[in-house]
Amino acid sequence: MKILTLVRTELKRLTATSMAKLALVALMLVPVLYAGLYLWANNDPYGNLKDVPVALVVEDTGSTLDGKPVNYGQDVQEQLLKDASVGWHVVTAAEAEEGVRDGEFDFILSLGADFSKALTSASGNAPQQAVVTLTTNDTNSFLATTIAGQVAEKVRASITERVGKEAALQLLDGFATVRSNLTDAVDGAGQLADGSSSAASGALQLAEGAGSANVGALQLNDGLQQLAAGSADLPAQTAQLNDGAQQIAAGNAQLSTKANEVATAVQDAASQVPAARADIVALLDDSTLTPEQKAAVLAELDKVGTAIDQGNTTVQQTNAQIAQLAAGSAQLAAGTQQLADAAPALSNGIASAASGSSALSSGLTQLAEGSLSLTDGVNQLASGTTTLRDGLSSGLEEVPDQTADQREAAATTISDPVELDTSAVTKASNYGAGMAPFFISLAAWIGIYALFLIVKPLSRRAVTALKKPALVTTAGWVTPAILGGIQMAAVFGIITLALGYEVQHGWWMIGFMVLTSATFASIILALNILLGSVGQFLGLVLMVLQLVTAGGTFPWQTLPGPLQVLHQVLPMSHAVDGIRQLMYGGNLSLAGADAGALVFWLIGALLVSYLGARRLTRHRTLRDLRPSLIG
Repeated sequence: MKILTLVRTELKRLTATSMAKLALVALMLVPVLYAGLYLWANNDPYGNLKDVPVALVVEDTGSTLDGKPVNYGQDVQEQLLKDASVGWHVVTAAEAEEGVRDGEFDFILSLGADFSKALTSASGNAPQQAVVTLTTNDTNSFLATTIAGQVAEKVRASITERVGKEAALQLLDGFATVRSNLTDAVDGAGQLADGSSSAASGALQLAEGAGSANVGALQLNDGLQQLAAGSADLPAQTAQLNDGAQQIAAGNAQLSTKANEVATAVQDAASQVPAARADIVALLDDSTLTPEQKAAVLAELDKVGTAIDQGNTTVQQTNAQIAQLAAGSAQLAAGTQQLADAAPALSNGIASAASGSSALSSGLTQLAEGSLSLTDGVNQLASGTTTLRDGLSSGLEEVPDQTADQREAAATTISDPVELDTSAVTKASNYGAGMAPFFISLAAWIGIYALFLIVKPLSRRAVTALKKPALVTTAGWVTPAILGGIQMAAVFGIITLALGYEVQHGWWMIGFMVLTSATFASIILALNILLGSVGQFLGLVLMVLQLVTAGGTFPWQTLPGPLQVLHQVLPMSHAVDGIRQLMYGGNLSLAGADAGALVFWLIGALLVSYLGARRLTRHRTLRDLRPSLIG
């Protein structure tokens, strides 16, 4: 009962007069006002960024892409004004510069005149990066500069995604066009390969016919040579010559027919060469061969064409000569009788025929050799066109066959390949709720610190009269602990009812806040008992130190090494962490560990206070005879 008596006595002292009551109420409201006003002011600053004035300068003159006009600067402006993430003001460059200097605008986002040209330059031979210019002024607000960097990065990412999608879609559309052309090229290459095979077969037949004609021409030449040698006996052998002439006429007629067929076949083959060359040139133009490879194929093809033309000329000449020979043989048969009368003239004619047959034999020999070369060339052409057809078919299989919708989806994925999927084990409802644990803890310390401006740490009368330091110490701690608990209950009401913050473990959090306030009361009590006004001052220093090390704003791991050690030790760090766990629905075992650390501080501080009170029951110092101004 003596503890309650001492507590009741101290409370009566604190409420003895109207001014005392007013002072008590004012000091009791300090943590409520501190935590409530600060958290109210910073309840949701990111939700109010739309009120931050920002100058937007767009000077983009536009550009062209695939023959169509584009103006990405205007598109960005429209999107930013539509999103309204900050308070955008579209102004000129001069107005923006003046505004950011005099504080009208917090920062400037500028898109230059060549913005669209830079974005579309990737399709040309001189690509360059587009520039988004950010102009800040820290005299307006340092945090505004940080926000500006985040806004500019968001704008840059949005532009990158859009331009990347357009570039990827253009590339995929190009692949689709290439695939369509490759399909046509495969079909043409197949037709060319088939035609080349047919040409190779015809060239082989031409070579065989030219060889046969050459054999006949050689035989004819031998006969005419013999005829010329024996023309001296022509008058005596006219009868026999008449019979031979009839046979020769019939043979020459057959030879002329065969030669005409050969000449026709050769002429047809020669007439197909230009068309075949044009088809091959078209296919080569549509192929992926290099200009050097195309030139090499055409050079080999032109050699074959030249050989065919030369052979055709020779065949046509030989055909004409054979026709003449057939006609002459017929006339020879008809004029055998006249030959007897004109033997000298006939002998000269036979000599001329022998000379012509020699020329025919030589020409047919060249035709046979050219036909063999043509056969080799056409065979090579057939092999090459087959290889071309197979290569184009293989390349066609490697090009994806996509619809327009599939290409649109692929372009979207290429421009933005990674999606951020966030999940939270626990989550504060807004910025104010995120800062609440820190400021609740700080308010608890400030509230207790302010109470000790009017609350006596110890009743010296009780110390002198009772001689029971444990009882007096407990009574000295209970009074501010009770008042601090009331403060924490009021603060809890402010954050849950007035500010509407969600608390996952309400009753546990109230208890933890009361424990926090009681712990801080024991610490400041111990400082006051040991050092008086100096101890009260050290309470302020300790508050500043904990303000730095508690990790309430930035992660405590960002602190310098020595301060990280203090974070692990000082009580406010455990108070902040415990309130976080209970408010956001975190790990209750961690909150229990934090409560244990606070209990350790509470018991330790009460033990120190007990030792100080025990000293006072035995002897007094000069400081005890001259009480401190505070406490």
